[in-house]
Amino acid sequence: MEVGRQDGRTANQLRPLTCTRNVLNRAHGSASWSQGETKVLAAVYGPKAGTKKNENPEKACFEVIWKPKTGHVGKAEKEYEMILKRTVQSICVLNVHPNTTTSIIIQVVNDDGALLPCAINALCAALVDAGIPLKHLAVAICCCLADSGHILLDPSKLEEQMMKAFAYLIFPNSTLSVLPEEPLKVRGEPMEHGLIASSTHGVMSVDDYIRCLERGRAATAKLSDFLRRSLQSQVQSDTSKLG
Repeated sequence: MEVGRQDGRTANQLRPLTCTRNVLNRAHGSASWSQGETKVLAAVYGPKAGTKKNENPEKACFEVIWKPKTGHVGKAEKEYEMILKRTVQSICVLNVHPNTTTSIIIQVVNDDGALLPCAINALCAALVDAGIPLKHLAVAICCCLADSGHILLDPSKLEEQMMKAFAYLIFPNSTLSVLPEEPLKVRGEPMEHGLIASSTHGVMSVDDYIRCLERGRAATAKLSDFLRRSLQSQVQSDTSKLG
């Protein structure tokens, strides 16, 4: 049985995707990412010499600053910063620029659902734009659980509010690995089975969470393909300008 959605999408259908790099002149790297009406800007500054207190000086340090569209930073935004930092530490090569700090600013332009996955996807594009050494990229998606038991992908804000529960899932993107000669693993698991981080809201059973994982992992193929094509087309555009 197919579940109906107000915007006419199927349960597995993502909203239209848009990605643009090099959108801020003063940042070392930047990108905008939109999924439907949700839009986020990510800016990368650094690396700069020195690490912050309690950070390992033998590795590169990253700080993430979340800037909401309006209002102050609260508990949810602090959780987002923590998840984003964990993602960065998972995908970046930390021993290339030891004893340095790179600052990442996440600016919310508009929130119409799936905000954290949109921010993570913007972050990855901005890291590429800044030339930060990466082991691989990440792709993120939101999976919602309806009262009926149906799972919906990439919800709007209204859908998020109506759902029984939802999960933000962050997967490693093996198709964009820069270390193909090595069998990459994420937390000891083969990359294709890996999960960088997740955040759940509401109540769902273990079985429902596993269903979300399976549905989300299957859907990331489209996200990965879109991200790869976006980055490749903009690299080719930059090269043609230099020529």
